[in-house]
Amino acid sequence: MLESLVIADTSCLILLSKVDELDILRANYRRILITPEIAEEFNQDIPDWIEVVETKDKQLQRLLEDSLDLGESTALTLSFETENSTVILDDLKARKIAVKLGLKVTGTIGVVIKAKLNGTIPSAKTILDKISNTDFRINSQLIDEAVRQAGELP
Repeated sequence: MLESLVIADTSCLILLSKVDELDILRANYRRILITPEIAEEFNQDIPDWIEVVETKDKQLQRLLEDSLDLGESTALTLSFETENSTVILDDLKARKIAVKLGLKVTGTIGVVIKAKLNGTIPSAKTILDKISNTDFRINSQLIDEAVRQAGELP
């Protein structure tokens, strides 16, 4: 089942792009939003199925920038402004702040698990192995747990 709306931070876009799996987002979410700041940080062509949306609450964004980077701050602000959204964050500090704000949060690994459970990819382990071969910090226990959550044996 496709979730209606997700807001992706730069790390998710970069990581999925590095492993040639950016389409996982389109296959699992009806709408994918990013901010202009995230588009600039991504520094690649943005697929036409990703919407670029400006945040409105600049005061909240500036407040978040005291603790987080610009992309994370805008992703959180946009998620706070957007009803029924899920924000994709990989940074632990950003995730903790999102939870404190009452936002629904997942990470790139969660997106891969969801894709496997939805049947839009044949194997989470294959993609997780590709991710582990990038500079993304992920330990083998987390990969094993993700594989289990995806319904595959580690």
